[in-house]
Amino acid sequence: MTGGAASGHVAILGGGVIGGAWAARFALNGHPVRVHDPAPDAERRVREVLANARRTLPMLYERALPAEAEVAFTSSLEAAVDGAAWVQESVPERLDVKLETYRATEAVVGPDVPIASSTSGFRPSELAAGASCPGRIVVAHPFNPVYLLPLVELVGGDGATAARASDVLRSIGMHPLRVRRENDAHIADRLLEAVWRESLWLVRDGLATTEEIDDAIRYGFGLRWAQMGLFETYRIAGGEGGMAHFVEQFGPCLAWPWTKLTDVPELTDELVAAIAAQSDAQSGHLGIRALERLRDDNLVAILRALKGRGAAAGALIRAHETALPSAASDAQEADAAGRGDDAGASLVTVRRSVPVDWGDCNGHMNEGRYGQVFSDAADAVLERVGCGADYVAGGFSWFTAETTIRYLAETLVAERVLVRTRVDLAEGRKLRLLHEMHRDAPDGGAPDTALARCEQFLLHVSLDTRTSCEPDGAVATRLAALRDAHAAAGARPHITPETSP
Repeated sequence: MTGGAASGHVAILGGGVIGGAWAARFALNGHPVRVHDPAPDAERRVREVLANARRTLPMLYERALPAEAEVAFTSSLEAAVDGAAWVQESVPERLDVKLETYRATEAVVGPDVPIASSTSGFRPSELAAGASCPGRIVVAHPFNPVYLLPLVELVGGDGATAARASDVLRSIGMHPLRVRRENDAHIADRLLEAVWRESLWLVRDGLATTEEIDDAIRYGFGLRWAQMGLFETYRIAGGEGGMAHFVEQFGPCLAWPWTKLTDVPELTDELVAAIAAQSDAQSGHLGIRALERLRDDNLVAILRALKGRGAAAGALIRAHETALPSAASDAQEADAAGRGDDAGASLVTVRRSVPVDWGDCNGHMNEGRYGQVFSDAADAVLERVGCGADYVAGGFSWFTAETTIRYLAETLVAERVLVRTRVDLAEGRKLRLLHEMHRDAPDGGAPDTALARCEQFLLHVSLDTRTSCEPDGAVATRLAALRDAHAAAGARPHITPETSP
């Protein structure tokens, strides 16, 4: 089981917040999923989580994810795990329930099928007690929302299972953090619980409200942690002396009685009521789905910004994206299989989702982003004819001299779009491309609504002299072949007032 379509399906046992998000992460990366959860509303809840993920996960990428796989629901555990290549357990945090789940699962699946638990508290050795194949039981502890946050703590399992689990998780864009030795609460939750415990004391002692604590995190150190974590942040705080200087300067304060990390405040009715009331005042005007959408949109914007910088979690998304086929590579694969569209009317040059950070106050794609989409479409054509990174490194490229864009219909945030491009002119140093952006059909069928058209004129240039020049002969030949094929297929679309709505 690797990225894309799986040789066996993924079984999700437990369809709560975490289980549903696991189902979404796998399905949106092309793995068929079967879910078992006896709760009567389990399917509704999972479908709602899947809808959130379907809207936001594709926004992280400039390329299209694999075709979404089916998420099916079964009435029995046995039907869910039969034939599975991966089992992800997310049942309630009760050891007896988990052990019963594993025994029933092991009675059906083969001995080499990994059984992964989403548990945040139990150790693998506890989960594997009495198992027929204890080495294939591993903790794969994710973070909510699983379909956006890449971290998954990987604990336990034998060497083969851990290696296989790492490969599977990386193939769906996650970062498996191999925990060196099993311990209570793994790594991240130990850190989170320390902050949570201290926050409870601040509320109990009347020193801060829930909103003030959240403000301290989201306007301050939370922004630093998102890109650098804890130790690298403090290394910078040490200045030129680095971490050694920081520890020397600030280490003594660790002995001061600032915090109460080893004590737990009693969760009295009064404290619970105070926390609940403050939390309701802070965000109670929003329902859970609205809060989830707000969270997801903000995460997309942050992660995309980090991706643009190639930093932290953004570097993971960038690496996963390079493993996804581009529109140009899809076309090349089609050529190799005899299904190419060079003889057709156009090339598919872009297929993607419109990310939330491309939106404007009207909820649709800002006009400046159309230029980005059509620029990417041109890049796909140029890559196809041999003008990729190596060609540019050799001192030659194409510069856009003029574009004309007509906006035909609204393009909304989260919509999936497809661009088809025709080579209209290819004469020496002159190149004219005609792009047409459509709303991408969700079932993979023919695009329906034309959203925008662009006529783009480019000149071939020498990067040494910064003046126009003739392109490489092989490049010119390929462009001419595309021009002739597209011309033979039919009349070109016009970017003229007569074709506008």
